[in-house]
Amino acid sequence: MEEYARVNLANWDERAAAHAASPGYDVERLVSGERELSHVVAFDVPRLGDIAGLDAIHLQCHIGTDTLSLARLGARMTGLDFSPAALEEARRIAAAAGEQIEYVQAELYDAPAALDGRTFDLVFTGVGAICWLPDIARWAHVVRSLLHPGGRLFIREGHPMLWALDEKYGETDGLLVVDYPYFETEAPMVFDEPGTYVPTDAQFTSNRTVNWNHGLGEIVTALIAEGMRITELSEHDSGPWDPLPGMTEEFGDREFRLKERRARVPFTYTLQAVAGP
Repeated sequence: MEEYARVNLANWDERAAAHAASPGYDVERLVSGERELSHVVAFDVPRLGDIAGLDAIHLQCHIGTDTLSLARLGARMTGLDFSPAALEEARRIAAAAGEQIEYVQAELYDAPAALDGRTFDLVFTGVGAICWLPDIARWAHVVRSLLHPGGRLFIREGHPMLWALDEKYGETDGLLVVDYPYFETEAPMVFDEPGTYVPTDAQFTSNRTVNWNHGLGEIVTALIAEGMRITELSEHDSGPWDPLPGMTEEFGDREFRLKERRARVPFTYTLQAVAGP
């Protein structure tokens, strides 16, 4: 495992149990009823369409709340993540919900080998996943390797324009300030920050993370280079977390958007692509 992955793995392993216990993931609600979905997947349902009966894999699935939700929509789910602590929580949550989900431990770039060459009808990737990867072209190659001909990629992600903003400025003066790279760079962004992105009283010691941004054009081009046909690219003015505290408002089902002049920046995007023969 490369050094960047080891650093990030320590961070994710330490936070897995806290995430599963946090109201931010709302696990208790999710396992309480057969029709309950995560807020992320609930937003995605109109674009996902009917996935009943599909063989699907959720890449970088973390504690599996979205994986479980896709299973509830009828897909035969496999979840893949590099964190054993996260997968322990994912298996526990699936068991509590009575769903049969296979979970595989592997780093993203090792997924084809870890899955013994299996292919799927649907590859799903959720919010906050690809920023942990240094090379979007390698990611696109993995995605294509995991799809049957005619299979579909579905990704809703944080928009690279949003990832390029520095949230600290908006808290005081309302400005949106571009301070981080928009494009993929060879050198990563390294952060050393306590806490996590959902409410918790837990204290952590592994606080370093290593991230990369990937421009929207880079993502699309990488998929096209793998012979995939883009069928949707929609940008949204909201996201399922609060990325700019003090500047946003919550609405609907745990979506956040700017309180003022929302047309300034997209928060997330949905991209769908179909694998060629």
